Amino acid sequence: MTTTPKRVVVLADSDTRWKWGASVARQIAPEHRLDAYFLRSRSTPTERQLAEVGIQPDTQREVIAAELVDDEELAAADILVFATAGGTTLALAHSLGQNWDGRPHRPITVTGYVGVVYEKLIDGLLTRAGIDIVIANSAFDADRFRTAFRGVNIDPDTVVEAALPFLGGDPYDPPAAYSSDRPFTLCFAVQPSVPKGRNARIRLLERAAAHARRHPERLVLFKLRSLPGEHTTHVEAHPYQVLIEELEETAPPNLQLVYGNMGEVLDHTDLLVTVSSTAALESLHRGIPTAILTDFGVREAHGNHYFVNSGCLASWDDLDNGVVPVPDAQWVAAQGVGKSNPYAAARARIAVLRENGPLPVLRTFHTPQRSSFYLPELLARHGLDEKGRPLPVPLGDGSGFAGVISRPLRKAVRSSAKGLYRVGHQRVAPMIRRWGQI
Repeated sequence: MTTTPKRVVVLADSDTRWKWGASVARQIAPEHRLDAYFLRSRSTPTERQLAEVGIQPDTQREVIAAELVDDEELAAADILVFATAGGTTLALAHSLGQNWDGRPHRPITVTGYVGVVYEKLIDGLLTRAGIDIVIANSAFDADRFRTAFRGVNIDPDTVVEAALPFLGGDPYDPPAAYSSDRPFTLCFAVQPSVPKGRNARIRLLERAAAHARRHPERLVLFKLRSLPGEHTTHVEAHPYQVLIEELEETAPPNLQLVYGNMGEVLDHTDLLVTVSSTAALESLHRGIPTAILTDFGVREAHGNHYFVNSGCLASWDDLDNGVVPVPDAQWVAAQGVGKSNPYAAARARIAVLRENGPLPVLRTFHTPQRSSFYLPELLARHGLDEKGRPLPVPLGDGSGFAGVISRPLRKAVRSSAKGLYRVGHQRVAPMIRRWGQI
């Protein structure tokens, strides 16, 4: 007698969220078959981006949100990981919950955050409220999440403390002596939108180039996220691959742009530098010296305010002068860094949910009754109505991307309509009135 293998489905809308969701799936259900559903949008990961993540699903397909509500394979899965933006998670959880009501089986649902949570805490949490398991990447996050859930009468036990699922790799082991074959390597972890402006990103490149010139014995790497034209979770308007050609001085040979899996790059890194990338936590987990740049200020807008008290704040001047930040052990521990077996609690929670019989109806915090202005509009952007059914003419592609495309068109139509109105009002109407007087 053959048994159907257990399946975990990861629903992802970008390469970054696929990395998080697939890594979570491997942690919580290592023996399950891994099926990938990629929401079709501007940030749907390319094959190159998927290869860079390094986790190969057993099956994969592209979908839009409206297709999922009647997807029998999705409904039959054992676990569903929402690796999607908060609004998308809410729209799908509401719609799937409506359509799965009355079924004897539905997947255990899991969600969380792909990195540190430094903004829109309540907004993001309440779009995820109602999911069976909300992963918190640290004790710090778990406390905040549970406090927020208690305040709106959401079961705080749905929050399960874990850690970022891709923390791993060998502990940092610097060579006894550096050489031309193994130089001291500073790696800057790029972010698509931090800093965002073209001038700021050129200044950052110039500062890295200046550091490379000052330390010709060092290798300075810029770890890139995507090729020009590829999209990630955030839009990268000014790729460094293009900007490096615009530097006032030619980039020194020891400044190099690199792609690849972040963990593999960290294998040869002696100092990780970033403005606020989650790569900093990967680096700290392995004991690699880590610097959070202050040159653009320590600001909520850049996310580096999250690292206050970490001991890692430093400027390019500090790095030029040989400063190596020393992380605060208490702060690091509070971020879930260095934990052993961090997903044991999540696996235990899944086991309990399975043992307790049929799962309850999947109900989100935001409902048409509670959020009568917010939820219907959000659902419509994903091509769904209040009952979780596909709209007759889908208004979205699963992520709101179609709305992004249509806004310029709507603007053009409005502009044309206004122009026609002016012509009619100023020229045609007077002419008709004159004709009427003849």
